[in-house]
Amino acid sequence: MPDAALRLTRLLEQLLGAPLPVRIRAWDGTEAGPPGAPVLVVRNRRALRRLLFKPGELGLARAWVAGDLTVDGDLYTALGLLSGLIWDRGEDSRGLAAALRDPSVRSAVAGLVKMAGPPLPPAPPAEEVRRPGHLHTKRTDKRAISHHYDVGNDFYELVLGPSMVYSCAYWPAPEPGATLEQAQHDKLGLISRKLDLKPGRRLLDVGCGWGSMAVHAAREHGVSVVGVTLSQEQAAYARKRVADEGLTDRVEIRVQDYRDVSDGPYDAISSIGMAEHVGAERYLEYAGDLHALLKPGGRLLNHQIARRPQRDESAYRVDEFIDAYVFPDGELAPVGTTVTQLERAGFEVRDVESIREHYALTLRRWVANLEQHWDRAVRLTSPGRARVWQLYMAASALAFERNRIGVNQVLAVKTPDSGASGMPLRARTWGAPDA
Repeated sequence: MPDAALRLTRLLEQLLGAPLPVRIRAWDGTEAGPPGAPVLVVRNRRALRRLLFKPGELGLARAWVAGDLTVDGDLYTALGLLSGLIWDRGEDSRGLAAALRDPSVRSAVAGLVKMAGPPLPPAPPAEEVRRPGHLHTKRTDKRAISHHYDVGNDFYELVLGPSMVYSCAYWPAPEPGATLEQAQHDKLGLISRKLDLKPGRRLLDVGCGWGSMAVHAAREHGVSVVGVTLSQEQAAYARKRVADEGLTDRVEIRVQDYRDVSDGPYDAISSIGMAEHVGAERYLEYAGDLHALLKPGGRLLNHQIARRPQRDESAYRVDEFIDAYVFPDGELAPVGTTVTQLERAGFEVRDVESIREHYALTLRRWVANLEQHWDRAVRLTSPGRARVWQLYMAASALAFERNRIGVNQVLAVKTPDSGASGMPLRARTWGAPDA
């Protein structure tokens, strides 16, 4: 078909009701769109077929992961330009998915891909995982965690760097020149001070990952730590780190569901980037289980990504791309909902700190690590898996920068009946930073 790029550009502009801010390069080598803009490369007709059979974000994600769709130029700029047309159109706007369900639009797209008869939809990329519903049983949670975290420790070392901390770092101001490793160390130090970790105390690290918090708390603050994870690969890596640090007498790493921990009470609990996996229906149970595991006066530090509340909360839907390719069964809640659920479980919430901008900086460092070592990342996983991570982290960085999502550290106390919380009157300084 001659000049496929021009026809596709016109169709998209008609579909979205606005000029296309990126150039289009089609499978026939033609280009159309504003000169000098990032180029959205539609490598084959299959990309459009994916959108016809799955309109909206999931169809776009499948095209990206399969390599049918890519960007020539700066990915952040391209995503930023496209997000205003596709993702940031507001609750009342007619977005891409709605437009692609219009029979006249579908007919025009079908003409572009030369579909004859009732063709079968393209198979989803192998990296996609789909399940019926968000069950959040122990079995389904373990399978979901394995999908995300058992990609390979070598891959995560490449992306996360030596700290092996897979959550928002805590950056100094100004940020330029700061290393990712120092910013992650500062984050663990901040959490340790909020939890008032001291020698002789016991810490439960829920969703301990590769053991970074557990090692930091034992080494820097002299506490005894139990770390729990559902990932076999994470646990093996964390146990080796503990042994290498000579901390086996103070740190125990378990492959265990937090709901099965029964050896409380603990003086403190850290939950860093884990609660997003719990699910709305199970969140009160999660908060109640952690409350029961703490001593009176014990503290919980809940570090969790939050979404913005919607006008109609019943209409909230889980992000299709994240659910299918990144965090199966993951669910985000507004920070107000999280605080309410923690207090319903018996906690007294004493501090909420938003560190939204810090996550954007962290994600950009992770993307840079991935792109710097792209060929090795592909060898360690697959081309599709590397593209999943590139898109997920770059799009998430923009979402944090634009205040579409946030991340908060919520400090809560199991305040005893006497009302003596043990909190300092001026807590915001959180003591001196770690040396």
